[in-house]
Amino acid sequence: MSRLQQALAEAAAAVTEEMERLLPKGDGLEGRVFEGMHYAIMAGGKRLRPFLVMTSAQLFNVSKKSALRAAAAVEMVHTYSLVHDDLPAMDDDDLRRGKPTCHVKFGEATAILVGDALLTLAFGILADPATHSDPEVRSGLVTALAAAAGAKGMVGGQMMDLEAENQMLDIGAVTRLQRLKTGELIAFSCEAGAILGKAGEPARHALRAFAHDLGLAFQITDDLLDTVGSESDLGKKVGKDADAGKATFVSILGVERARAQALMLAEQAVAHLDMFEEKADLLRDVARFVVERRK
Repeated sequence: MSRLQQALAEAAAAVTEEMERLLPKGDGLEGRVFEGMHYAIMAGGKRLRPFLVMTSAQLFNVSKKSALRAAAAVEMVHTYSLVHDDLPAMDDDDLRRGKPTCHVKFGEATAILVGDALLTLAFGILADPATHSDPEVRSGLVTALAAAAGAKGMVGGQMMDLEAENQMLDIGAVTRLQRLKTGELIAFSCEAGAILGKAGEPARHALRAFAHDLGLAFQITDDLLDTVGSESDLGKKVGKDADAGKATFVSILGVERARAQALMLAEQAVAHLDMFEEKADLLRDVARFVVERRK
């Protein structure tokens, strides 16, 4: 097992344990939504965004408790977005991470409530003094995550994605769509460590720049896997964008040019980390992992 694989596995285990602790429990009439939240969160996944939170936090000697809580909040927002994206009114998927999607398992109404509950729980976690003693830090986390997840971030990107079914986008529009839909939450994940550590603007700017290039490399690789990958490896259906006639990096650039673009973005991302020297080696490894993954 490589250094990165071990670090990813350790971070995934730690944040999963933390989310298990933070998720609501109970068997009252509302218990079905608790069950759905647990099902969606515990379905697995790479836990890449929590890993980025925790690894960026290490650059600034942030306490593990603070980093873990912020990481859990990010994964809850990410999972909410997947639950809602899978709904029949959105992407209409019935498989996620190799398991039935939340609305298939629990019904559409419960899945909507599961997403709502995960989103609001995430902001409650960030605003809690247990995450950080300084209210300005907590406010900074809430403000930054709201921007990344909202109408000018992830939600806006999803709206663009829905509109893309009715028109052909050029490479600039596809890049903007993916920067909003995928990249902004990845950017927050990297910047969260700097917010927790009260880092200066140069460090925050470097991490944002790294994350934006990383996010695009990640999405191009996703598009490649959707074209040349297998459902058994990915745990979800492949070829849906092509079937829907959506423009992607691969449909515009072709497989080889898209792969070259992803590699270039990964190297560009790594270059933004020079100021952190060897302390950022795991983040450098992540950039390479993102473009080399097979699922």
